[in-house]
Amino acid sequence: MKTLKYALIGGAAFLPAGAMAAELNLICSADVVICEKLVSEFEASHSDIDVNMVRLSSGEAYAKVRAEGRNPQTDLWWGGTGDPHLQAAHDGLTAEYKSPMLEELQDWAQGQAETSEYHTVGVYSGALGWGYNKDIFAEKGIKAPECWSDLLGPALKGEIQIADPNSSGTAYTTLATLVQIMGEDEAFEFLKKMHANVSQYTKSGSAPVKAAARGETGLGIVFQHDAVAQAVEGFPVEVGSPCEGTGYEIGSMSLIEGAQNEDSAKVFYDWVLTAEVQNMMPEAGSFQIPSNASATPPKEAPDLSKIKLIDYDFAEFGSAERRKELLSRWDQEIGSLPLQ
Repeated sequence: MKTLKYALIGGAAFLPAGAMAAELNLICSADVVICEKLVSEFEASHSDIDVNMVRLSSGEAYAKVRAEGRNPQTDLWWGGTGDPHLQAAHDGLTAEYKSPMLEELQDWAQGQAETSEYHTVGVYSGALGWGYNKDIFAEKGIKAPECWSDLLGPALKGEIQIADPNSSGTAYTTLATLVQIMGEDEAFEFLKKMHANVSQYTKSGSAPVKAAARGETGLGIVFQHDAVAQAVEGFPVEVGSPCEGTGYEIGSMSLIEGAQNEDSAKVFYDWVLTAEVQNMMPEAGSFQIPSNASATPPKEAPDLSKIKLIDYDFAEFGSAERRKELLSRWDQEIGSLPLQ
């Protein structure tokens, strides 16, 4: 981190001629309100570092980091599902870094670091499910779904939104979850049938439940904490967790290989893993489970101990080959289908 020396003139502090603040080029793959909260709090406590932040979904972030591989313009990538972070690690796009905060983290967050050979680390966790607009369901007489299989019901025709797994880590987690629960061929048959009920494949993973909250669709397949955030805002959203079991994310953070501002990136990296910072996140509508073991989970956060979680295989479904294979098949068999 660059240390700045100030000259006091008439009681006021001035930067000496030619002095400039250090910079940090950050990709944030969480909701934009959360991203802005992190940046404002960091800059308030680290006035010698200016943060240039861009908000991108997980798949978009991975694509940007990959495109910049020979000339990195990004220093740090925070948030978003762990699978594309693991793929970036496999592709040599991220750098090994063992934060001094590592020992303070939950086992699952440390496990993410170990799986990637310390090229990424867990920053939060949350379970997959859906949020539905209870007013729309009541008005149309739609029974609240309890299982993945219920999403195929004819009453939900045109009422489901889910993101595109190419751009959204949430949607890729859904795809990988269904493959692990049902088997690959069966999962794609399920997605083809569910397609008849889908009105839109969004770019952002949280967009479907925001649309449900506004009454634009009945149900959004999302991480459950994103549905909770809409309910906390006062929208008529109920959270659902599938009876067959569901996957979960380990939201991750990665230092970019060849980062131009590596020192600044490490300062942010260590800072955002502290319990103090993670305890601030509900103020921005973030209801994930924090990775620092001393942080307090938001009281509104879904209780993971009460959700039927599958033994999600992060190593397999975060691998470059498996992810590429599944996305290619989704494009051919699902993404190519016309919307009703």
